Amino acid sequence: MPELPDIEQYREGLARRFTGTPLEALRLASPFVLRTYSPKPEALVGKKLLGVERLGKRLVLAFEDDLFLVVHLMIAGRLRLREHGAKVPGKIGLLAIDFPSSTLVLTEASTQKRASVHVLSGREAVRVMDPGGLEPLVIDRDTFAARLVEGNHTLKRALTDPRHFSGIGNAYSDEILFEARLSPVKLVSRLTPDEITRLYEATQKTLSSWTERLAAEADGAFPETVTAFHPGMAVHGKYGQPCPRCQGPVQRIRYANNEANYCPACQNEGKLLADRALSRLLGKEWPKTLEELETYKEARRDAPKEAPSPAAQVDAPVPPKVTGGSPSRRPRSSSSRPKSGS
Repeated sequence: MPELPDIEQYREGLARRFTGTPLEALRLASPFVLRTYSPKPEALVGKKLLGVERLGKRLVLAFEDDLFLVVHLMIAGRLRLREHGAKVPGKIGLLAIDFPSSTLVLTEASTQKRASVHVLSGREAVRVMDPGGLEPLVIDRDTFAARLVEGNHTLKRALTDPRHFSGIGNAYSDEILFEARLSPVKLVSRLTPDEITRLYEATQKTLSSWTERLAAEADGAFPETVTAFHPGMAVHGKYGQPCPRCQGPVQRIRYANNEANYCPACQNEGKLLADRALSRLLGKEWPKTLEELETYKEARRDAPKEAPSPAAQVDAPVPPKVTGGSPSRRPRSSSSRPKSGS
């Protein structure tokens, strides 16, 4: 999902190209992308774009007559700059916005179609869409701390809750916590004042440096390669790869549809974090440190292949210089296969 640094690239690119120009047409390719409208989308035609703003992970295009077009890209939504009048691509195309110089196309490479567009009238209608999170780059340390400790959540959840902080998601929360040397599952109530300061400074540094870095990489071009898995990231999307700080393997824990990537040595005193499902399955066999993990892996390699234990079929955390694979599946016995014609 595009987050604060990514959305800022879109915001700047749109503002620089289209501010002061009229919207010529709004072409819907999917009826589901337009979630709410008051007035109808046709009301935007002919109205000049006055500016582009960011509201958390949303883009707000402000037009004349107090009209607004709000775009939420969600996970797989992306904006593409194309020649004027370009067709909306099949399957992934949702919307085309025609300006005099070129056309902005909204795509979504997902079957879930979660990206959304809203046509609104008046600032109050826009404010209703704000979940209330603080802008992390414009608040001081004490304001950050006060919002952080509202509710006894894990650091990963506190950072990514849009009611707490604006624009931080799965990717940059991993990078922030790595920079701060803090575990993603540590409870905010257990943070020391020094750790809160480290987390605040890491948030400022990570978001601002990545915003600047992405702008430099684009070098004035419209952002066409927005991704949550940037090769320059330290731990996000780097499961099994060397930590850039200590060279130990980056680990991950999975939950719901997300995952947290972290370095055990740098962020959790060398201790591994266990997925709930895997820790219940392995029980006392679950390795707690990288040293125990090495022993565990050696035992798996030396175990008789004809009689593997259930634990041996689980994809354990990655040890140094060893990449993990997908959990092996138990083949169905011939007696369990459906009979012909059934």
